[in-house]
Amino acid sequence: MSWLSRFFRHVWMSPFILRRRFPAATLDAIEAAVATSEKSHRGQVRFAVEAELTSSQLWVGVTARQRALDVFSLLGVWDTEENNGVLIYVLLADRKVEIVADRGIHHHVGEERWRAICREIELHYRKKDFAAGTLTGIHKISAELDHHFPATGEHKNEQPNRPVIL
Repeated sequence: MSWLSRFFRHVWMSPFILRRRFPAATLDAIEAAVATSEKSHRGQVRFAVEAELTSSQLWVGVTARQRALDVFSLLGVWDTEENNGVLIYVLLADRKVEIVADRGIHHHVGEERWRAICREIELHYRKKDFAAGTLTGIHKISAELDHHFPATGEHKNEQPNRPVIL
């Protein structure tokens, strides 16, 4: 995609479009899915969605992956006792989904599996099924966390479950 076409996609994207794709009911369902999934493992799942990047971010060529890494840090997803936080980051204007996982879980799962989950979410998003895509992603990530960090006793919720709109 050329720089100019990317620029216009971000200019035309708006918080209104984000709210249409992720209405309150969808955000509530995402929050509930995260809370439910975290009962079966010791990991922490966060979801963040952003409509568009700023002109200055576009000018310097910030990619969806770079922004996801920034958001991972900003939200403190890395700050878990077992280094097992996972962020699902969505940049609507670029039509990109990125998963950033802390080293404790990334070591077990690997980049290829995270990319496969992203592609599956993006398939749902192309069909305008944002709720199902996100819930599928949470389910797939939770399966990995269930396998590598199964729940043991009392659950400690180290991260908020509520989706973040940037």
